[in-house]
Amino acid sequence: MTSSSPAGSPADQPILPDDPGRSLTVADPDGRGLRHVSVAGGTYTILVSGAETAGRYCLVEMLVPAGGGPPPHRHDFEEMFTLLEGELEFTFRGASQTVRAGSTVNVPANAPHAFRNVSGTTARMLCMCTPAGQDEFFLAVGIPVASRTAPPPVPTPEQRAETGRLVQALLPKYRTEMVKA
Repeated sequence: MTSSSPAGSPADQPILPDDPGRSLTVADPDGRGLRHVSVAGGTYTILVSGAETAGRYCLVEMLVPAGGGPPPHRHDFEEMFTLLEGELEFTFRGASQTVRAGSTVNVPANAPHAFRNVSGTTARMLCMCTPAGQDEFFLAVGIPVASRTAPPPVPTPEQRAETGRLVQALLPKYRTEMVKA
């Protein structure tokens, strides 16, 4: 049998046996046991953690308030967004475009990017990062909230400053850097 895959690719390797130590993950965003954190004024729910995928990827539901979104940044992992509700302005390598519900955006590793909710209402999207790790970053810098729909807390200026210092300290650990717009 011939293969069109390059030599040394997974197609040339046998499929590993099943790992019975890993289990099926079913994530109900409103169900019990999920972790919800407020990040940059939005609420992020860790649907599937890196711990559940042997570090292969993580899946996060993001509720982003009107006008919300991260500053320009880049990281060494792939990031994919599927916009379920709302409109976002995505900036990729300095060029911006509006993305509407139903669209999927893939951001290649190391590329500078940002997004901003321009819909005037809360945007809802799924964010998959591969490999995992972004879920841990969000949990480390976010403020825990009771549920995915609970209003995010309004931090004091002192709390915002402390979170900013924590983010800056953790960026290298999570292989992320902020970039100029």
